[in-house]
Amino acid sequence: MPSLELFSMGFLDSITSQYGFRVVTNNIGYFLGGAGYTIFITAVSVAIGMVLGLFAGLGKLTSNKLFYFLSTAYIDFFRGTPLFVQIFLLYFGILPFIYDNDPVSSAIIALGLNSGAYIGEIVRAGIQAVDVGQMEAARSLGMNQRQAMTYVILPQAFKIVIPPLINEFIALLKDSSLVSAISVAELMHRGDLVFANTYQATWVFGAIAVIYFIITKTISIIGDHVERRLATD
Repeated sequence: MPSLELFSMGFLDSITSQYGFRVVTNNIGYFLGGAGYTIFITAVSVAIGMVLGLFAGLGKLTSNKLFYFLSTAYIDFFRGTPLFVQIFLLYFGILPFIYDNDPVSSAIIALGLNSGAYIGEIVRAGIQAVDVGQMEAARSLGMNQRQAMTYVILPQAFKIVIPPLINEFIALLKDSSLVSAISVAELMHRGDLVFANTYQATWVFGAIAVIYFIITKTISIIGDHVERRLATD
């Protein structure tokens, strides 16, 4: 047992004496600030995506041909092209013609549009998963189509789509690392800057990976808790 303790102490001493370890500890506050920025960008983007996704999902189910065509084209384009390409297309190509864009707003718009396409399919699937008898029952009570959708179908669909929405949030949070290419000061970009100054790839990007894992695992746990609470309501 004493030999095991000595080995453990020697191993910890060897780790803490590494230059890369000191790089990580000296920059942990800098990394955590980037993590907070990553969460903020992702949360705003998903909020935008939920609004766009709701309309796009409803558009895929409507009998209005124009609304259906626009919704389908939007979903197909943003699901069928790489997010990295979308970020560059919007930042360098489209948004400069609309306003004096900056990296942060461009990143949020790109991530929000991309998220909206995926959430649109989630919403569509969630609505279609609700038993058709629910709509018929609502209409028999005197509700019109809009009222039945708002007060009967969507609340039930919301419970169904909670797990895929959580997965979409986690996926977008990880994909948000791509906006480091347009100099958004989120977690990955800050890791790149520290690496460029220290060349400690294993330590720096290992720390970044651990921070991403902690964030995504925490969100997953919260999502599981919310899902269980809704299941008992």
